[in-house]
Amino acid sequence: MSLKPILEALFFATDEPLSLKRMCEVVPENTPDDVKHELEEWSRLLAEDESRGLQLVEVAGGYLLATKAEHNERIDRLLERRKKRALSQPALETLAVIAYRQPATRAEIEAIRGVNVDSMVHALLQRRLIKISGRKDIPGHPFLYKTTKHFLHHFGLRDLKELPKIDELSEALAIAEEDEEEGVDIAPETSADEAEEEVVEESVE
Repeated sequence: MSLKPILEALFFATDEPLSLKRMCEVVPENTPDDVKHELEEWSRLLAEDESRGLQLVEVAGGYLLATKAEHNERIDRLLERRKKRALSQPALETLAVIAYRQPATRAEIEAIRGVNVDSMVHALLQRRLIKISGRKDIPGHPFLYKTTKHFLHHFGLRDLKELPKIDELSEALAIAEEDEEEGVDIAPETSADEAEEEVVEESVE
């Protein structure tokens, strides 16, 4: 069987980015080079074909089949999509600090921002944009925070190397937030209780 329809079915079955490694696990009869070549060819064909409304994009360390931007307005009209609550500017600035300083403790974040960040960190945990990666080996053993794969997915980044300069980051994230409101789905927010459960699980790992 041709590889292309198999890959198309895999992307249709998920709304999360698929890594090359994961796809190769699903189609072990094909080499990573074969899969990557098919993805590149498919991506080129979709981009060049004006009769197709889909595109293959690289995001969060994987590939995602997504609608082309020019169709966002009609998709919103079809789904009557409810706009999500945007992150506040203080939350975006806190996220920017974590993205560049990760892993970072609350005290380290507050030293840079000069304000208490408890509510901002809690909001970012609920939105699954950050997670606890462990505890710092200092008195009190405070939690260490880092960004998640969902952070990359949410802001359309392939990896952390694509982050803009630190003095431009909060502005870039704010623009990405506005773009998200205009037509890109994100994973649902977690409740406060679910966020706390995830915190415990992450700290154990």
